[in-house]
Amino acid sequence: MAKLAVGYLLPTRDQTVLGEHEPGRLVAQARRAEELGLDSVWAGDSPVTRPRADPLLLLAAVAQATERVMLGTAVLLPALRHPILLAHQLATLDRLSGGRVIAGMGGGFPNPNTRAQFAAVGIGYGRRVSRMEESIDVMRRLWSGEAVSYQGEHFAFTDVRLAPPPARPGGPPIWLAGSGGPALRRVARLADGWLPYPPEATTYAVEREAIEQASTRSVTPALYATLCLDEDPEQAHRRLRTSIERYYGMPLEFIASIQTVFAGTARQAADWLTGYTAAGARHLVIRLATDDHDKGLEEFADQVLPLLHEEDHR
Repeated sequence: MAKLAVGYLLPTRDQTVLGEHEPGRLVAQARRAEELGLDSVWAGDSPVTRPRADPLLLLAAVAQATERVMLGTAVLLPALRHPILLAHQLATLDRLSGGRVIAGMGGGFPNPNTRAQFAAVGIGYGRRVSRMEESIDVMRRLWSGEAVSYQGEHFAFTDVRLAPPPARPGGPPIWLAGSGGPALRRVARLADGWLPYPPEATTYAVEREAIEQASTRSVTPALYATLCLDEDPEQAHRRLRTSIERYYGMPLEFIASIQTVFAGTARQAADWLTGYTAAGARHLVIRLATDDHDKGLEEFADQVLPLLHEEDHR
């Protein structure tokens, strides 16, 4: 079994919600995450629905401030961008980082806010998934370094060659979000990794098995999880509610019904996450629900990370 990797989601959206606009602090947090032994740092994407710092520009700065951690998007919305331009950006970022990029991607959660985001940039919401799939095909071809001509449902071009090529042959690994039949089949068919957030570890186990059986390639099973840590579990739950409802603009109960979220002590959080690693998750992407992300990162690395690694070695 592959060694467990644990990553940290940079609080790009939380900064905006709190009225802060200091991407330099995010870069410093990424550097600190590396120092604390985290394996990856991640940035989310939502320029209109949930505004925040651009993930690729931020990760370019992080690439120069770090040496070891993987740099991931959790998750990028490729359907909002033209694949030639996105392939170029990701290839350049992969070069800057020495081949440390993980391109986490998704279609966008189906709700009115996502629909409005696609309308704002002039892209048809109803075709976002097929546009994403075609974009993945286009980008992988362009990452070959050869001249590419393409004729698809959404994109057509002739003799396009990108430079620089990615640091890794074939380009950054592409991880896809999603649960349920169509999404799982898409992961099995297209992805190098799977980055879902199912509320139950039992669901995760069943869906991971479905991907493993259907895929002809090796797919890294990952997990996106939100934690709120406090020695008082009731206080942790209150803080989680405040953070989630401020972040998403939706009730905690609804978010908890569709996402992996937890509030409690460090020991309880580690035990809860171990349920997912026992179900097959090998890369955890942790979002911290807190007002003080510098302190929260230190607490997670000091109190939870050692417990996760201890369980993984048993």
